[in-house]
This record gives sequence, structure tokens and C-alpha cells, in this order.
Amino acid sequence: MGKNIIIFDTTLRDGEQSPGISLNIQDKLEIAMQLARLGVDVIEAGFPITSEGDFKAVKTIAEEVEGPVICGLSRAVRKDIERAGDALRNCKKPRIHTFINSSDVQIKHQLKKTRKEVLQMTEEAVKLAKSICNDIEFSAMDATRADINFIYELVGVAIENGATTINIPDTVGYSMPWEFGEFIASIIKNVKRSREVVWSVHCHNDLGLSVANSICAVKNGVTQVECTINGIGERAGNAAMEELVMIMDTRKDILNVSTKIKTAEIMKTSQLISRLTGYQVQPNKAIVGMNAFAHTSGIHQDGVLKERTTFEIMNPQKIGLKESKLILGKTSGRHAFSKHLGELGYFLNEESLERAFVRFKDLADKKVEITENDLEAIAQDEKRISQKETFVFESIETSSGTGKIPQASIKLKKDDKIISAKADGDGQVDAVCNAISRATGIKTKLLVYNVSSITSGLDSQGEVTIHLEIGGKRIIGRGVSTDIIEASAKAYLNAINKSIQLKEK
Repeated sequence: MGKNIIIFDTTLRDGEQSPGISLNIQDKLEIAMQLARLGVDVIEAGFPITSEGDFKAVKTIAEEVEGPVICGLSRAVRKDIERAGDALRNCKKPRIHTFINSSDVQIKHQLKKTRKEVLQMTEEAVKLAKSICNDIEFSAMDATRADINFIYELVGVAIENGATTINIPDTVGYSMPWEFGEFIASIIKNVKRSREVVWSVHCHNDLGLSVANSICAVKNGVTQVECTINGIGERAGNAAMEELVMIMDTRKDILNVSTKIKTAEIMKTSQLISRLTGYQVQPNKAIVGMNAFAHTSGIHQDGVLKERTTFEIMNPQKIGLKESKLILGKTSGRHAFSKHLGELGYFLNEESLERAFVRFKDLADKKVEITENDLEAIAQDEKRISQKETFVFESIETSSGTGKIPQASIKLKKDDKIISAKADGDGQVDAVCNAISRATGIKTKLLVYNVSSITSGLDSQGEVTIHLEIGGKRIIGRGVSTDIIEASAKAYLNAINKSIQLKEK
């Protein structure tokens, strides 16, 4: 089996720092629960000092999620560390992760301190954190652009004062793989008491090298890697967990390491993160992209049909995929439909199941083939609809043409009362959104509008993701339909309902 590599997941902290992502407490708890099922060793639940919402999210996860270590991030300052400690107070396996700038460019221009002051701050921060809990991680931010001799001294101070994990970040994704491997080996070799701590890396993807750098670090003595699902995070993102895990699993022959990750949960986790963040996974993304196990070439297809390993180095079932498509048609009955949903992990109540079945039948009349992705889109949308919403979508009518002003009529239901409104706009989608705003009486500002197809083909269902600014807050709405105008209306209304729920809370 080789040595075990600790998987430190920072999707809820660094991942959420991706532009446009804003998860509520329930979203974060759902993600944390799935990460625990996935088998991650450490969940970095957030940065408690940044906001009351982040504090409550870390506190909730610390109290309700069992299994992984729950970690809170802090700068090397008293108020941050104490706030992290408060959030983790009732956690069975807490960790405080404190960090400080280590490169001269950041020490001088951002921190406005000297190296001596940084060493003193590190000593005080780690001592304070250690007085709160035993598991302390220290990070030397921007280490790969720092003087290596200063890194020796800095992490040495952290170890002397009680740090149990030392993290060496490539914060701006600057290092080359061979260079980073040598850098890590040198630090472990030259720092006193290095065998007493866990060595970790946190690599960013600015040059597309985060995964390669992390693997080179593992080859040179690191036993913890910090990563995110789908590689989301600041700027170009972080090392993708699914890629790191499957590299270590597939190439045991040369790496001689293992993880505790339950790989069959990888795809489900990836899809959950994509759905809740609004960040689509690119089709050719390694491991979890929809093309990762697809074969188009006749030569490839022939080879795979004869022997899967001719063109597949991983078994798709290992990450939670089925090798064959799930095909349903318009002649399928309710029982078969329900059974297929159950096999995909969706169990709807009777009302939601009936609506989903009607939608399925309608879709089957329009499409030759119904795929698993189609079924999941319907089931996920019905789960969303089944949650209490102030305004319920009823119907829309639109009209437009060359030289004509696009117009839309909308009907919504609120407390069993039908509300109707009409509006025009620059296009049909704009007209529909204007009509919804008029019907609900809620003003919005459109920030992002994204359309993606659930499957390939002109008859595919479309998924619309809308980012709105409502009352100074960024809200994400989603809607699914074979009609993009209708999907847009549902997404726009979903965001408005979320804003109302947020205001009520």
C-alpha cells in the first residue's frame, strides 16, 4: 500500500474564494457532509474572522460533521486565532490553520513588516493557537518566492512553538515541478525536528502545474496535499482533488502511496460542487469531465468494445460512473422511471415524483434518447421546486420578430393567488425577467447569465444559471427546461425566491 497521503480539502475556504461563488450555511453543510462520505481527512471549513456567516458555517460544520478533522483558517494575529478557536469550540477533531507571508515582496509591500517581526508574529501566533487546541497547522504563504534560508528559520520557529503540520504553499503558482520537488526536499532535510511534523503543500494553478507540483512534493517527502473539488479556487484555482487521488491510485507502481478516499464518491461530489457553486465542469476536464470516459473515434470504440483497457487507464465505475448509458423512452412507465431515479440516488416524494414523471414524458416526446444526465437534471430541479418558495412559476408567453419589440407575459402563484404581469425588453429573456420583476415587485441587477446543455444534441435540455444582485447581495438562481426562455424564467425566479428566504432568515 505504501505510505498514506492525507487529503486536506479546502473547497469550502479557498474554493469559495472563486469569483461569483457565495455559499450559504446549508450549502456548506451539505458539501461538508459529502466530503466526509468521500473520505477526506481534513475539511478546511472556512475563514471564521471574515464574516459572521463564515463563522457560523465553520461552527455548524464543526458541530455536525463527524469523521474528518475540521479546520478553521486564521492570519497570524490574535483576533483571527481566537475567532477560529470559538468556531471550533465544540468540535471533536479541531485544527487551527494559521498563516503568514514569507516572501520579501509580500512582507514588505503587503504586511509592511520586517523578517524579524514575521518571526516574532509566528512565535506568538502558534503559541496562542496551541493554547486553544493541539492540532496546529502553520503555512508560510508565498514560500516558493521566499529566501529558502528564511523558510528554514520560519518553519523552525513554528515547530518549536507547537505546530504539528507545516504547509509549504506555492501561493501564486510560480514553481516548476522539478524545482518544487527539490525545494520541498531541501526544507525537510534542513529544518530541525522535521520528522516530528506532517509536511504539506498547497499548490495553485496559475501556470497549470498545481497537480504536477503536488505530486512532485509527494515524491519528495510530503504526506499531506491541500486541494479542492474540480480544482476551483482563487484565480486559476487549486490542485484538483480528483486528479491527485486518481493519479496516486492509478500510478501506485511508481508513487507507492495511497489515500483513504472512497473513489466511488468522486463523481457525485464533483457534480454537487458544480451545482451549488454554479461553476460548470469543462467537458474535457480530467477524471470528472463528461468526455473523460467518452470515445468518439471508431478505432477507440472498437478497442474498448473488445477490451476496455486498450484505451482506458481507469475504470469509470471506480469514480462512480456506469459504463453504459441509461436509456429511457416515451413508452417507459412510472415504476421504471422511479426505479431508475432510485438507482441514481434520487428519492422524491409522491408529488415531486408525479411532476418529474410528467416532465419526463414531455421530454421523451421531444428526444429520441433520455440519458442519466437528463434524469438527474429533472430530479435536481424537482428537489429545488419542492423546497418552499414564495413565488411559484405557472406559465409564460412571449412574442418577438424582426422589427418588433419582444414582449412577455408571466403568471406566478403566491399563496394560491395567481399574479400576472406583462413587460417588454431587449430580447425575449430580458422581457421575461422584466415581467417577473414587475410581478414580484423585486428589483434586481443581472451580473452573470450562463446557458449550458444537459446532454448533446439540438433536443437537449438546457440549464440556465443566473447571478443577480438583490439588495446588495449576490444570489445564484438555476432553472432547467428544453425551452431556454422557460429555463431562464425559472432561474430568475429561483434567485428571487432565494433572496426572499435570505431576507426572512
